[in-house]
Amino acid sequence: MRAALVFLLMAGAGQAQDTPDFAAIGTLFADRCVICHSGTDAPLGLHLDTYQGVLNGSDNGPVVIAGDAQSPLLQRLRGQAEPQMPLDGPPFLSEAEITLVANWVAAGMPEGTATFAALPERPRPAPGADVLWSDVEPIFLKVCAKCHSDNSKVGGPPEGLRLDTWEHALAADERVAVVPGNPEMSEIWRRITGLADPRMPHDGPPWLPEDDIRLIRDWIAQGARAADGTLAPIPVGARIRLRGVLTGETEIDGARFTVDGGTRIDDLPAIGGQAEMRGEVQPDGTVRATRLRDR
Repeated sequence: MRAALVFLLMAGAGQAQDTPDFAAIGTLFADRCVICHSGTDAPLGLHLDTYQGVLNGSDNGPVVIAGDAQSPLLQRLRGQAEPQMPLDGPPFLSEAEITLVANWVAAGMPEGTATFAALPERPRPAPGADVLWSDVEPIFLKVCAKCHSDNSKVGGPPEGLRLDTWEHALAADERVAVVPGNPEMSEIWRRITGLADPRMPHDGPPWLPEDDIRLIRDWIAQGARAADGTLAPIPVGARIRLRGVLTGETEIDGARFTVDGGTRIDDLPAIGGQAEMRGEVQPDGTVRATRLRDR
């Protein structure tokens, strides 16, 4: 996809009077934008996967205005309005790519006669089917990356958690958010279900639909695999902290852990009471409690 786009840009650069049409613009949008701006849950209703969708704009109004070099979309692409787009940048669009869009707008946004084939929407895996990063990535980019990325609208990713790439989602810089194979111990799943505070997304309600929550849970339970099927590594030694209801002697909100002679236990609550567990991820993906106390 990127190679085809570079060819289009080079071809345009060699023709001083060349006017790009939507076939060229659509290729660019398909490469960098439509993973979020397509489908029924496109942010602010903005669809960039069809010519008419671009013209329709968003819930806030038009995003491109023929001949207007300060159209809202161009301002977002240049970083003149926040957040800069694409939301998972950097890297953002190159100067050549932004110029391509600007030239199209300046020329009156011609549709052209060439057919642009929008990327087919990936079918959502059914319950029990294999789930890869590419299946959950659109959820994280559309809903979470506006805060949880280096391009965060809040000045930086909260708690250092970035959800714009597979590698970032698995990072354990402060506390691990994904324990592959163990969704009950994964902070991401706990936050989107409301088991942990604050519930996410932070600007909810509305919260994530149950089908999105199910898909993320299945992804974690199956090993949090990359888009190519690679299993995520177990973050051995990563820190875990759970706060919730003690639902068993060694279980908080259904998340099971182990206790041994090295576990510090302070004022253990009765089952049904509030408790806090701090622990470490073991090589098999389970969690050993280092401290358990009443909350």
